[in-house]
Amino acid sequence: MVCSAVDSLRPYTAEYNTSAIGMNLTLNRELKSDGAGGFTLTNGGKILVAGFHEVSVFRVENGEVIPKSYVYQGTGLINRRREVHITPGEETLRSLYKGEWYELPNKPGTLDRLSQQEHLRLLMLNDPNPRDDLVITVADGRKVKDYKIEFVGEEIVETGLGPIKTLHFERLHDDPDRSSDIWVAPDWDYLMVKTVHVEDDKPVEVLLTKASIEGVPVTPDSE
Repeated sequence: MVCSAVDSLRPYTAEYNTSAIGMNLTLNRELKSDGAGGFTLTNGGKILVAGFHEVSVFRVENGEVIPKSYVYQGTGLINRRREVHITPGEETLRSLYKGEWYELPNKPGTLDRLSQQEHLRLLMLNDPNPRDDLVITVADGRKVKDYKIEFVGEEIVETGLGPIKTLHFERLHDDPDRSSDIWVAPDWDYLMVKTVHVEDDKPVEVLLTKASIEGVPVTPDSE
């Protein structure tokens, strides 16, 4: 069921299977609300002696995501940490990348790597034609980047839950050897159903296995 309160987001939990270079990893994602416009989005998983956990804290005001902080922490063999801290109204933001802090321009509407996914959902919830192409600004490492996202088409995605109606979008890259695609479900507040990222001919696929919105499990025949 598509959320009618388009100036906010409904809390959810989701589980995904990730496959890359012959290995599978279960990802767990959860969006929590404090009931006063504040949200915390967590995402992470672990396989053998490696894993990661990331968290984004943001607010939703007037139908827009206003990010506050983002932290990514690798665990085990991949002990990598990233952070982004954004203060509304400040000219710069702080980004931690490979052990060094960077002062980056705080362009209007700048998001972090995780909150940008919720911002996309909110944009589509507010858009009478959610098939529009999109441009979002993301603080990523040492740079602030504009992500150009184009609508590809409507598709049925086969999952462990069954076939799911989705909208397929592609993020455009300057590097022809990289590609990033995302499929979202209009019936479930544009929840992410699938992503495929290819770099150096190595695809990484993320596919939904189960989810609930406000504690209610989603099913392919949700209306």
